[in-house]
Amino acid sequence: MRSSLEIYDLAIGSARVVLQTDLLIEAPNWDPDGQSLLVNGDGRLFRVALDAPRMAVVESGRAVQCNNDHGISPDGRQIVLSSHHGGDGSEIYLMPAAGGEARKISPAAPSWWHGWSPDGARLAYVAARDSRVIDVYTIGVEGGAETRLTFGEGHCDGPDYAADGSRIYYNCDRDGHAQIWVMGADGSGQRKLFADDYVNWFPHPSPDGRHLLYLAYPAGTLGHPRDLPVALVLCDPEGGNRRRILEFNGGQGTMNVPNWAPDGSAFAFVRYAPPEA
Repeated sequence: MRSSLEIYDLAIGSARVVLQTDLLIEAPNWDPDGQSLLVNGDGRLFRVALDAPRMAVVESGRAVQCNNDHGISPDGRQIVLSSHHGGDGSEIYLMPAAGGEARKISPAAPSWWHGWSPDGARLAYVAARDSRVIDVYTIGVEGGAETRLTFGEGHCDGPDYAADGSRIYYNCDRDGHAQIWVMGADGSGQRKLFADDYVNWFPHPSPDGRHLLYLAYPAGTLGHPRDLPVALVLCDPEGGNRRRILEFNGGQGTMNVPNWAPDGSAFAFVRYAPPEA
């Protein structure tokens, strides 16, 4: 099986398989009701019910080139997705959680969604504008003017809001290779949480405010490719007490978007069989 969708339970300290498929699926996102996961594969979105796991298509209208940047609103009523519909690169769309026509809200391409503020009011994402450097932006959930939070200091990615909405975690390579950074939700006080030799991506703070989870690539990795030996690392919100809790073949698609259970007791991820296996 190419993709193994799994859940890691913090109390037990182990992972269980939810579903395995030959399809390349990516980026599990937990529904706020705790009953299902949202993933993408082959340009479409799928909902996987936890009580009877199978991949059920979520209709997204004309947006059928979905990538691995999608998520469900805090109230469970909407889905935000990133898709290449339109031919100008990835753009951000909003649609009903049950499925329906997706409505574009990003002002320009390319734009990739990554985080939803806990109050449901704003979206955090990364985008390349005139400089073509990838920076962090936020925008109101209904669209409008975007607010730029980083300014070409390096390739920034994976912005996700803290549980109380006051901060945004992200990764950036401004000091040489990707490390985990944090800033105020308005872009103030940008600082690196820690420094190590690993290439660290996609930080996701837990909904209960107790943990931070991120993906660690081997030293020297360029970008965030798939099919490498990676680790999932758990630490406290300030980057202390880091511990590698899982190691497997993964990377791009493993956990690009918020992936915690609503109560912070578990998280979802995807591991991959190597293509040659």
